[in-house]
Amino acid sequence: MKLSIITVNYNGYQDTCELIESLTQNVTLDYEIIVVDNGSKRDEAVLLKDKYPHIISIRSEENLGFAGGNNIGIKQAKGDYIFLLNNDTFVQDDTFGYLIERLESDKKIGVVSPKIRFAFEDRHIQFAGYTDMTRITLRNSLIGYDAKDDGMYDTPCQTAYTHGAAMMLKREVIEKVGLMPQLYFLYYEELDYCQMIHRAGYTMWYEPKCTVFHKESRSTGFNSPFRMMYLTRNRLLFAYRNLTGIDKNLSILYQLLLVSPMKFFVFLLKGKTDYCKAIYNGCRGFFSIKNKMEML
Repeated sequence: MKLSIITVNYNGYQDTCELIESLTQNVTLDYEIIVVDNGSKRDEAVLLKDKYPHIISIRSEENLGFAGGNNIGIKQAKGDYIFLLNNDTFVQDDTFGYLIERLESDKKIGVVSPKIRFAFEDRHIQFAGYTDMTRITLRNSLIGYDAKDDGMYDTPCQTAYTHGAAMMLKREVIEKVGLMPQLYFLYYEELDYCQMIHRAGYTMWYEPKCTVFHKESRSTGFNSPFRMMYLTRNRLLFAYRNLTGIDKNLSILYQLLLVSPMKFFVFLLKGKTDYCKAIYNGCRGFFSIKNKMEML
């Protein structure tokens, strides 16, 4: 088996169907599709298997988060390459082979992401690579974000991080580094995983010859208290797990004493008390994690 395509479904039956159909219609590689139904309200694993008998459909009764769902799929995967692909994405051409070519071009390359374009409006670019994170503040940017796809971002290049919506890994990377960290549940786990892969000696690349279209945040809402809570908690967790010495302490203090209070009071002034509660719960949630270096 050349390629294992893994997608996690959470109450997203229609999106997942559209993804499977786009893969079936366009991809000609030797591949398998693994769908993990991650605690949906109804058993969508059965529904998907009935509609698409050729896929591997796995049901988790509990929502294990983004990393947990992908890890279930990774354990079942038989491919030489593992492609983690959001269920709210789709493809329109047969270009996955370019991602494999990029991985095979250098033994140091461990992960590659395609060009990712938004699936709505003018289909502008969402991802053409990531910049490095700044020290302490942990700020970085998506290269090409919201730019017109006019050829400016058509050069393959090394990137600081790959994108969680579409990232292909060599099997050897997973065997060396292990599974994705489930401690985050949602957001920042792919960045943490990239750090783990970097520390193992691998590089990461952006390959624009392949394009994936992304519907973006259908399951959580683009801006919701739920999202705000996990982003607040997981920024702190990322700093704790990936920084050292004075940088770690300063980054955590920066988040706790400056960033979170400022956001809290901005939302308070706007009367958005649900967001204030989310920020508070995110900070409290960080401190409630007993062993922050664990994977699960």
